[in-house]
Amino acid sequence: MASLLSPSAAISVQHMVNRARVNTIFTNTSSKFLQTDVRNGICHGLSLMTKAKMTVEGGVLEKESVSTSDKFDYGVVSVHHVGILCENLERSLEFYQNILGLEINEARPHDKLPYRGAWLWVGSEMIHLMELANPDPLTGRPEHGGRDRHTCIAIRDVSKLKLILDKAGIPYTLSKSGRPAIFTRDPDANALEFTQVDS
Repeated sequence: MASLLSPSAAISVQHMVNRARVNTIFTNTSSKFLQTDVRNGICHGLSLMTKAKMTVEGGVLEKESVSTSDKFDYGVVSVHHVGILCENLERSLEFYQNILGLEINEARPHDKLPYRGAWLWVGSEMIHLMELANPDPLTGRPEHGGRDRHTCIAIRDVSKLKLILDKAGIPYTLSKSGRPAIFTRDPDANALEFTQVDS
């Protein structure tokens, strides 16, 4: 059995992941980020390889690797809140509360920051509306919010939200992929996605 540990050689390895063939090229394998991307077979992501050991036995190339993803496990739990800039807090609250039905989290401080704002519940997470000057242009943005920076909110029924937006006269676009999702914008042109999830 021959062992290959080369700091400069490029080694191509082909393997199967979720029924999709993946080609990975290892170069300078000590402490190198490797991009793995398999679209239809899932397995998207970036992994850090600290060591790649290749062995050749009976004409078969075998790969052993040690991942250091544990080094990056500092306890991520969820997204706590998303900050959204607004020009006029009352106008934004009209949209977020009276059209979208979000409720203010009264426990969050409103008077401790040097600007006006409000914290709105989105499930167990929040949107923090901040009345600050918006550095983004309000014109020339993509019509479809999915092609712009956006906040995505998981909901149970896209068809009900569609009726609410229609009644309020708020424009929206549907997901380009055909999945149940709606993209719209708030009064300050911040893009919002609402995607339907199972209960």
